[in-house]
Amino acid sequence: MNTLGDYQIRRSTRAKRARIIVTAEKIEVVAPLRMPEKQIRQFVAAKQAWLESAKNKVQKHVESIVRLSPLEYTEGALIPYQGEYYVLALKVSQERKILISFEQGFVVSVPESFSKLTSEDLNVRIQQAFIHWMMQMAAQQSRHYIERYAALYHLHPRSIVIKTQKSRWGSCGIHNDINLNWLLILAPAAVLEYVVIHELCHIQERNHSAAFWLLVAKHCPDYKSSRQWLKQHGASLMLGL
Repeated sequence: MNTLGDYQIRRSTRAKRARIIVTAEKIEVVAPLRMPEKQIRQFVAAKQAWLESAKNKVQKHVESIVRLSPLEYTEGALIPYQGEYYVLALKVSQERKILISFEQGFVVSVPESFSKLTSEDLNVRIQQAFIHWMMQMAAQQSRHYIERYAALYHLHPRSIVIKTQKSRWGSCGIHNDINLNWLLILAPAAVLEYVVIHELCHIQERNHSAAFWLLVAKHCPDYKSSRQWLKQHGASLMLGL
């Protein structure tokens, strides 16, 4: 991939003509392998009016996305978890690191030594602790669902990895390695369950054919409501904690 000016160029063997993709992160020109850079520059120059309009639309969309996470991790902040919001309580502890516990709400035990940190640094430390805790919960809940469905339907993954993914909720590799986005733990439990089933079904059906969706429906009859939830709230979920 080449970078040219304020946009990136990606050569594609499948591209018959140049096209522009505008996202919040970048502007990308997909061009045929042999298209000269001079011709690409001319193409982009001719598309300036369209490009400005597309950038404005993307910016407005980004500004309209509602964040699920709090602006600051302070006493009384609301923390998203499994489709609900829970109040954050802070307490001082003699531990050497931040500890998080959850019952009716979140209690974060902050080491007394952290009192020397600035509010900004403390906020980052608590945020990082929450991300670590949420990833652990996502792994625990995902294993629970996989143990429930894998044996029941003979769909056995080789491995399960919980990771940060910027544009995907999950994936299933050619060797049946399943990757899941930890941010799903912030969504209602049924949504994470659906994504786990979705990826397990790819062990049997490698595409999104009618046969694949019939298999998903067999194991998750209400899957359409979870898909709809992701369509409506997925952009907010992707903003993370």
